[in-house]
Amino acid sequence: MIKGGAVSSVAVIAIFLSNFPEGLSSSAGMKKAGRSAWYVFGVWGGIAVVSGLAALLGYGVFSNFSDEVIAATTAVAAGAILAMLADTMIPEAYAEAHDFAGLITVIGFLAAFVLSKLSEAS
Repeated sequence: MIKGGAVSSVAVIAIFLSNFPEGLSSSAGMKKAGRSAWYVFGVWGGIAVVSGLAALLGYGVFSNFSDEVIAATTAVAAGAILAMLADTMIPEAYAEAHDFAGLITVIGFLAAFVLSKLSEAS
């Protein structure tokens, strides 16, 4: 995007779909801990605002960096997402869905594959 590119619709859909179950899981955890609905919505609203500001700041800062720095930063961010999945989401999914956790994961990857192929065709 820094060099004038655009975000594909597949990327937007994938990000939305990947964050949806994560958000539901976190919200359920906060509700189990006795937090009010106002607290949960406040936390998620705050995260949305801070994320938007961080994206704006990152765009401004990274527009002056080389492709190598941007690639290294993207790799670190991808590693952080994988670490979060391995540490939090996968164990929780297995604890909740047990026998279906693997099948649900495969369906998610299949959906991403189909969406990417549909975007290439159009």
